[in-house]
Amino acid sequence: MTIIGIYLIRFNFLLKHQLLIILLNLIHENEVTLILRIFQKIGKKTLDLFEEIGQVSILLIGILKSFVSIPKSRKIILYQMEHIGVNSLPLVLIIAVFTGAVAAWQAAYQLKGIAPLSFLGGATSRAIITELGPVLTGIVIAGRVGASIAAELGTMKVTEQIDALETMAINPVRYLAMPRFLASVLMMPLLVVFANTIAVAGAFIVSNYFLGVSFAVFFTSVKRFFAFSDLIAGLVKTVFFGGVTALLGCHIGFRTEGGAEGVGQSTIRSFVLSAALILILDYVLWMLIF
Repeated sequence: MTIIGIYLIRFNFLLKHQLLIILLNLIHENEVTLILRIFQKIGKKTLDLFEEIGQVSILLIGILKSFVSIPKSRKIILYQMEHIGVNSLPLVLIIAVFTGAVAAWQAAYQLKGIAPLSFLGGATSRAIITELGPVLTGIVIAGRVGASIAAELGTMKVTEQIDALETMAINPVRYLAMPRFLASVLMMPLLVVFANTIAVAGAFIVSNYFLGVSFAVFFTSVKRFFAFSDLIAGLVKTVFFGGVTALLGCHIGFRTEGGAEGVGQSTIRSFVLSAALILILDYVLWMLIF
């Protein structure tokens, strides 16, 4: 082998070695860049979350401060109570009756071989009063009312109607947010009382006509296991559910941008966040109350 051949082999080896080092460095730089981008994205989302929590808190404080003007806004509040409460009643009752029916079937299946069906009334009524009635009604209201509030206020925002209110020295929080918030907080417990009643009636119908449990046996069990504290605890939860639904609807509506597409996104976002927070609050309040 000539000296030139030996040098060519060494040069080829060094070239491959250098190329490998460059390739490894590029891979390392890409990995570092990717990790940095991930942490940057996480940091940005975290900062956005805290910023939004602050904005919602400021809006809540503004709503609470506006309570002093309740007498002046009574007509708007009554209109919102009708819109949120009375107009939602048919949908809530339809869902409640089937909720009770499903609860009765499920309880009968769970009690099979464990306890007699004479306990069916107490088992279903307690589950409905403490959990199923408040949570399902809250989610229904989040879909119907929360999304409606976000769409309505979002449309007013993108069409500059809210700016017009501010130009006329009318506080949008007092005029738009406070009546909706107060109406939602007041009407949610009433809706849940109706929902609980109809759900228990639906459970009785299934128990009586399909499972052979008589009226006396079913409602004796309901009376035996009924606790007034369970009813109060369920209603307390609905106050928070109603407040969260209206508060998020107003906040997202006030922050809407981007025309009709932005209004659609705000509507979806309002329902998703409201439903998620209702379930989170349900867990937290359950631990605190029970």
